[in-house]
Amino acid sequence: MGTIELVCASILWGGLHSILASHSVKGMLRRAAGAPAFDRLYRFSYNLFALSSFYPVALILYTFPDQSLYSIPAPWVYLTSIIQGIAVIILLSAVAHTGFSEFIGWEQLSPMHEIKPPVLITDHWYAYVRHPLYSGILVFGWLIPEMTVNRLALLIIFTLYILIGAWFEERKLLKDFAPAYAEYKARVPMLIPKIALRKSKIESPK
Repeated sequence: MGTIELVCASILWGGLHSILASHSVKGMLRRAAGAPAFDRLYRFSYNLFALSSFYPVALILYTFPDQSLYSIPAPWVYLTSIIQGIAVIILLSAVAHTGFSEFIGWEQLSPMHEIKPPVLITDHWYAYVRHPLYSGILVFGWLIPEMTVNRLALLIIFTLYILIGAWFEERKLLKDFAPAYAEYKARVPMLIPKIALRKSKIESPK
């Protein structure tokens, strides 16, 4: 008991999250609220809803019966913890690069904030992977030192959600930033950086 409820709650949360982020729903909300109000309120409201609606998932995860699967032993747990720390640094650094206040939507709430057209970011960590936030989340999640049945079920659902969400997100980005995003997509991998390939290209004599 617990795993089925957790999977259903996670799928429901991910589905609502994706629907609200779709172009069609955003367009409908923009028409209903008006462009100025939508541009100022949408991102903060979206993030607030995503965070608050995750409560049932967290409640099931931490209160329903669970079963241990494995624990990463020492000294390997020290290595995985270091990698998790690096993943968190990359995640926070990528958010800071885009602007934390703007990322959560707080800055847009200010009447002094100038609403600008979205910009395609291809530098910083985005020069190595197209979705550094997703990469950081996945690395951190899959290296959790204490794995249980419910945690594994949640990780599988969220991994699928991220992969499917990234695919739909890239369709929107291709529509919004073509042909620049098509060139960027062909050059930069989605989640796993080509460190060795980039290094070999730098070292190869011309």
